Amino acid sequence: MLAAPLAALGAAAAAFAAVAAVDPNVPGRYPPCPVLSLTGLHCPACGGLRSAHALAHGDIVTALGANALAVTAFLIFAVALALWLTHRPFPFTPTPRHAWTAAAATALFTITRNTPLGTPLVPPGA
Repeated sequence: MLAAPLAALGAAAAAFAAVAAVDPNVPGRYPPCPVLSLTGLHCPACGGLRSAHALAHGDIVTALGANALAVTAFLIFAVALALWLTHRPFPFTPTPRHAWTAAAATALFTITRNTPLGTPLVPPGA
C-alpha cells in the first residue's frame, strides 16, 4: 500500500540528491535552457535547477531568487506527498478550475519575469 508513495519519495529524493551533487551554477554541467537560447526569453522553468540546488543545501532565499514558482511547486509536491504517505485525504478535490488557475499563475509569472517590472524574478546570472 505504501509502495507507490515511497517510490515517488525515492524518485524525488534521488532527483534532489543529483542536483545537490552537481552544481547547476557551474557552466557546462547542464545543457542551457532551449527556450532562453532560442528566444532570449526566460521560461517558467528557468532557474529551476538552481532553485532545487539551493533548496537541497537549505538556502531558501537563494532558491526563491532563482525561481519562486519552482519553490512553490516543490512545496505543493512535498505537501501532497506527505498527505499521500500518511494516507490523509487532500484538503480539496482538484478541479479543472485549479488547473486553469495554475496555468494562469504560470503564464503571469512567465510574462512578468520577461518585462522590466519582473527583473527581480529573473534568475541570477541568466
